[in-house]
Amino acid sequence: MAEELTGITEACEAFVVSIDEGRYYDAHEDLEVIWHPKRFEDNDEMRVWKGFINAAVSFELIARGRPNPSNVAWQTYRKYSVLIETLVTPHKELYVKIAQFIERKHAEVRKGE
Repeated sequence: MAEELTGITEACEAFVVSIDEGRYYDAHEDLEVIWHPKRFEDNDEMRVWKGFINAAVSFELIARGRPNPSNVAWQTYRKYSVLIETLVTPHKELYVKIAQFIERKHAEVRKGE
């Protein structure tokens, strides 16, 4: 189950573990903890988090046999993931690794459709 996490690094690490274990709903919740309180902030780091959350939603929808809504969520992830390239944050390296992991996981999950 998603734990109450406050730190960005901890939330991101929990997100990756949840995705890796196929607990996509929990992965969504792992990042929701940090994103939700800041969701109205107008900055690219919040958008990157939103993109990661949408990747988890996409995976969950694939698991539930809902490919069309999954594709919509995936497109939202893709829209925001490109922001990592120009993002200025101490967490950039972490976000790059997460995005690479998500891309690999997406290929794996899509094979199982």
